[in-house]
Amino acid sequence: MLEWFEKFVTCAEIIGTAAFAASGAMIAIDRELDMFGVLFLGVTAAVGGGILRDLFLGITPPSAFHDAIYVSVAAAVALAVFLFAWLNQRQYCRRRALLDRIINLLDTVGLGIFGVVGVETSVSMGHGDNMFLCVFLGMTTAVGGGILRDVFSHTVPAVLKKRIYAVASILGCLTYLLLCRALLPNPAAMLAGVAVTVAIRLCSTHYRWDLPVVRGKS
Repeated sequence: MLEWFEKFVTCAEIIGTAAFAASGAMIAIDRELDMFGVLFLGVTAAVGGGILRDLFLGITPPSAFHDAIYVSVAAAVALAVFLFAWLNQRQYCRRRALLDRIINLLDTVGLGIFGVVGVETSVSMGHGDNMFLCVFLGMTTAVGGGILRDVFSHTVPAVLKKRIYAVASILGCLTYLLLCRALLPNPAAMLAGVAVTVAIRLCSTHYRWDLPVVRGKS
């Protein structure tokens, strides 16, 4: 059973890696970076959060450097996005609104998956009784790569301004952890946690939910 669940988590991580790599690559293309820049931001968005999580947990070198599959998947997806955009530049640029929705969806999927994976990693390291640490590291896994991506591209990190971004991740992580404590099977709890994050993010985008902001300019 344990081996089966580990494979389930690995598959979830690969899906999240691909989603974040694609969104990172599309944002890099939007910033008009070259091919290396697109690959770099795609990989950074995909594995950056996991690297930060592992450093907090004292896992050195981080798991992204132990198993090349995550970086390889991220680089392959980012390269595929770049080549598609490069070979179809006019069509790619004309469909800006559609591309923005695709970026948002991919970012949302990655946010949900990496959040619960971050919590599961914290629990597996023996910190299951520390709810604050588990949720914090789940959120860090989910948003860390995006923060690094935005900083490297000279953009205010989405987590600081995007509609209900980190909050959605926190609620998804809490859902997963609480359901695990309620003895719900881990795969079902993970799917529920991802679903909560995705639902909140999509609703916040559709209904334009925002956290309060102090407007300094009249």
